[in-house]
Amino acid sequence: MAFVSCQSDDDGYTNIPVELEVPAHFPEVTYNLAHNPLTKNGIELGRKLFYEGAVSSTGTVSCGTCHEQKYAFTHHGHTFSHGVNDLEGTRNTPPVQNMAFLENFAWDGATGHLDLFPVIPITTEVEMDETLENVIAKLKNKPDYKALFAAAFEDGEVNSENFLLALSQFMVTMISADAKYDKYINNQVQLTEIEQQGLVLFEQKCASCHATALFSDGSFRNNGLQPNTKLNDLGRSVVTGFAEDNYKFKVPSLRNIAVTAPYMHDGRFGSLEAVLAFYDSGVVDSQTLDPLLRSGERLGIATTAEERVAIIAFLNTLTDNTFLTDERFSEK
Repeated sequence: MAFVSCQSDDDGYTNIPVELEVPAHFPEVTYNLAHNPLTKNGIELGRKLFYEGAVSSTGTVSCGTCHEQKYAFTHHGHTFSHGVNDLEGTRNTPPVQNMAFLENFAWDGATGHLDLFPVIPITTEVEMDETLENVIAKLKNKPDYKALFAAAFEDGEVNSENFLLALSQFMVTMISADAKYDKYINNQVQLTEIEQQGLVLFEQKCASCHATALFSDGSFRNNGLQPNTKLNDLGRSVVTGFAEDNYKFKVPSLRNIAVTAPYMHDGRFGSLEAVLAFYDSGVVDSQTLDPLLRSGERLGIATTAEERVAIIAFLNTLTDNTFLTDERFSEK
């Protein structure tokens, strides 16, 4: 992220445009930057709003409550997200990283636009249990926000549109691309022997779904989990209404995976070892099971204990400590 030129008009409105630095080995940005150009003040406002408790009905739960930076903006250690009054959701908190490159958001792809993504947790009863109207009313009554919105947007309005645009500007800049793997791709470091073995195995057994530098192809798949009978979460079909989408969930990115336990949409696995063991021998058949997990009569992805150790060694190279500690993304 780099500051470039300065813009000013006759009314004295001044803001500094920000150029998004896209890693060379990443896919193209999907977010419409022309619609919501990044600016220094817009990003700073978005960061403040990300950590603002007033977005919840109790005034105590912010985006940052469940999206903690040191855990790649997940709720590490919590099977399900926790909201106002310590109410519990039904899905594991996904990471907030590399959002500028995604086409769908949430485990079921409930929205295809980053600007609308925050509306889901804000209005969900077990998360923030609030309305955008109330959020904006509270922000108008808090010190500093009138000036901050005026500095970030030419119309200066404290309204829901600018609120969502500012959050998007902040999240768009949250790029994780400085892990050991990235340095390896850029010929800056070498992988160890076991990490290299893990990379080869990963490309053979995992990369069909966990593709590109994002380590996700963005698709929705049924990966053979036994449905939780207490929840019976149908996944993608809740959004599409199509039975063929039953039990399909978005393929998660594996970036920073070593720090984002527990795993799967319902947080049922506490370790990467358990995840790989599941794919080896725990996959359950169903009508919508992904074809890639069916090889003849065998289900899943066969791995030996030694292979799983190597794959995990490679997955550990996806931890981006720069991202996990970058002050640009922290609460100040």
